[in-house]
Amino acid sequence: MKIGSESRNKVIAAAGLMVLALFLVGRVLFSPGPALPPGSTGVTPTSSASAPRPARARTKNTKVVTAPHSIDPTLRYDWLKASEDTKYEGSGRNIFMAQAEIPQPVAPAQTEAQKLAAQGPLPPPPPPPINLKFYGFASKPGEPKRVFLSQGEDVFIATEGEIVDRRYKVLHITPLSVEIEDVLNNNRQSIPLTQG
Repeated sequence: MKIGSESRNKVIAAAGLMVLALFLVGRVLFSPGPALPPGSTGVTPTSSASAPRPARARTKNTKVVTAPHSIDPTLRYDWLKASEDTKYEGSGRNIFMAQAEIPQPVAPAQTEAQKLAAQGPLPPPPPPPINLKFYGFASKPGEPKRVFLSQGEDVFIATEGEIVDRRYKVLHITPLSVEIEDVLNNNRQSIPLTQG
């Protein structure tokens, strides 16, 4: 394999990192374990294994050494009992709501029949409006006046007393309005003259 001058530096750096990685892996795999402080044995009594040891006080030239916390897998029934007896006494606020709910006073529920009885009988609905438009009239001497009425695209020509669209009766014709009666609903309406 031919190594050029530009990649020679890269190969040297890679080899150095490889040696360092092998050293660190070997140290982790073949280390004897955590170092114990001088004067201590590796054995701890079982009664004190569950209770944490207090930390040593700090003096001028010494480090603070804390005892390792116990990782004892035994089940502590006294701790479970203490947590079961704890009662939550909060304010009753829902922590999952963005705003606080304001309680509303509760009114006694009314049924539909009670509501209708309190209102009394409903008045009859108003008759539908007459949707004819009056846009002109014609009169010749000696003949009765005729009006031009429109409904949508339909145009009706009628005189006084005639029925238009099988529903509306023309009652009275004046130059500015016409009075119409809805024969089906007994509704009278005066329709003014419209421009255009």
